Amino acid sequence: MVWKAVARSQVGRIHQSQKLPCQDHCGYHILSNDVIVGVVADGAGSAKYSDEGSKLAVKTVLDYFKTINLEPGKLSCSRSEEETRELLTEIVENVIRQLQQTAEEKHCHINDFACTLLVLIATPDWLGAMQVGDGFIVVRSQSSEDYQLLFTPDKGEFVNETTFITSTHALEEMQVKVMSSPRFIAAATDGLEKVAIRFIDWKPFSPFFKPFEEYLQETGDPEQDDQYLLEFLDSERLNARTDDDKTLLLCLWE
Repeated sequence: MVWKAVARSQVGRIHQSQKLPCQDHCGYHILSNDVIVGVVADGAGSAKYSDEGSKLAVKTVLDYFKTINLEPGKLSCSRSEEETRELLTEIVENVIRQLQQTAEEKHCHINDFACTLLVLIATPDWLGAMQVGDGFIVVRSQSSEDYQLLFTPDKGEFVNETTFITSTHALEEMQVKVMSSPRFIAAATDGLEKVAIRFIDWKPFSPFFKPFEEYLQETGDPEQDDQYLLEFLDSERLNARTDDDKTLLLCLWE
């Protein structure tokens, strides 16, 4: 049995019309047959270098995971929520340092690289995840038919307001959760919230996620055979409901 995964981003119509780059970035690494790590970041629309910030955040997280994976069994063993928070805090602090260093090199402020951040690490036995800002992580365990939203997206008092990784209170606002036996995982930026999550009770909309789980089940190598996901992210039906950048990371233990 192995992890199957795919991660893609699509620039939103509003950014296309303004000739702006996609401010979302995502990525994952299957570190061994039973360990997968993934990360999703969404650059703040108001930040000057938001696309660079989200790209650097994703790269920093994945590089860090690859480094600590060199220690045998470091990532495959189950962790408590306290232990998971310590690990993810260490990773977030590293991201902040990298963003600060880049800001100093560019002679600008770290807030020019503002982005949200979602990180997950999963084995067949456990899942550890964190979130700073909006977007979502949805999971279905091996023992349940229901999809579970791990965190309520961080929404501020005003529209498009949230916490960014560069915020002074980012670590205080970081949400962390641990659960057992993940089967299917989906992580996304806020461009997909309104079509995937019921805001009235913050429940995942099952008809959104089930086709993607079936897609992973039926596709031998979703990383290579990604047409289904790409067509969805750039579909007229989806763009009619959201003009923001859209990112989706999908993982399946099979």
